[in-house]
Amino acid sequence: MNKKITVLPGDGIGPEVVQSAVEVLDTIAKHFDHQFTYTYAKLGGVAIDEENTPLPEATVKACKESDGVLLGAVGGPKWDTLPGHLRPEKGLLGIRKQLNLFANLRPVTAHESLTDSSTLKQEVINGVDLMIVRELTGGLYFGDPSERCQKDGEEAAVDTLLYKRSEIERIVKQAFELAKVRRQKVTSVDKANVLESSRLWREVAEEIGTQYPDIELEHMLVDNAAMQLIRNPKQFDVVVTENMFGDILSDEASMLTGSLGMLPSASIGSGGPGLYEPIHGSAPDIAGQNKANPLATIASVAMMLKYSFGMVKEAEIIEEAISHVLNAGHRTGDISKQGDAILSTTEMTEKVVDAIDAIVTVKN
Repeated sequence: MNKKITVLPGDGIGPEVVQSAVEVLDTIAKHFDHQFTYTYAKLGGVAIDEENTPLPEATVKACKESDGVLLGAVGGPKWDTLPGHLRPEKGLLGIRKQLNLFANLRPVTAHESLTDSSTLKQEVINGVDLMIVRELTGGLYFGDPSERCQKDGEEAAVDTLLYKRSEIERIVKQAFELAKVRRQKVTSVDKANVLESSRLWREVAEEIGTQYPDIELEHMLVDNAAMQLIRNPKQFDVVVTENMFGDILSDEASMLTGSLGMLPSASIGSGGPGLYEPIHGSAPDIAGQNKANPLATIASVAMMLKYSFGMVKEAEIIEEAISHVLNAGHRTGDISKQGDAILSTTEMTEKVVDAIDAIVTVKN
């Protein structure tokens, strides 16, 4: 099978972890007689520096012509003082909009071998397996107007929270479809006691829920959801919510695993290429030092294989290899504890590649 992948290394540690993921893809291609063709393009701060825009037209074109998009990370303090339209994050928001990627899937799975890395008690996090489904192209991040203005004779700012019924319907349906192949429970998170947009969200979720009579639907206010993720995360299966709430809750949920460096994500739409990225940031403080944890990016390409390419077996082998490496006690600095031998980015990648080789040999 031949697949075209657009690679957006981005900023900070992005190029390092993306290189690790490409090595893993090449290992899978070797074993399963696939061919992955890579086109590299610029996004974020590096695009601002070289082309004076966070999202060049050539990048949009390359992404639209690909079967899948792999992204490292964008942003950093170097660009923090730029005007809003030139911020690296505008490139990320823009490519999601250009590709109509309305659903962000963030699985959160607690590896038993990493329970010591979490700040929570083992009995709280052991067995956690949830999926956060975040709406990506609406809400406060895209509402109009979004601007500085004058109000009652003083400086003010306004952002607009807007959702159309169709936008809510499609993301909630995505959550129910995922719940069908999981534990058949959807938790819809909103702020319906305060926000009109949340009241519409809740109404639409109820309507969609009637189409899935075998799946439990519960509603939860976002402040309670934030508390429950820490108190009893095992109660959740699929959590669906709007853009900003999902942004915050998914980062909170990532710490159940002990590190942002462990969690992948998939951004998908209707028919076009999906975008796959780790949820961690660009970590400029360790950029170029070969210290970054590549596992989230490697897990992201496993999601690419599964959701965009239909290569379920290959994806499961990558996931198994990651578990094998962790169970063997291999650690990068972010998931290590006192006394652990700390591996570099390239060393951890080599461990995963070796594990894939061993797993494929045994299965064949």
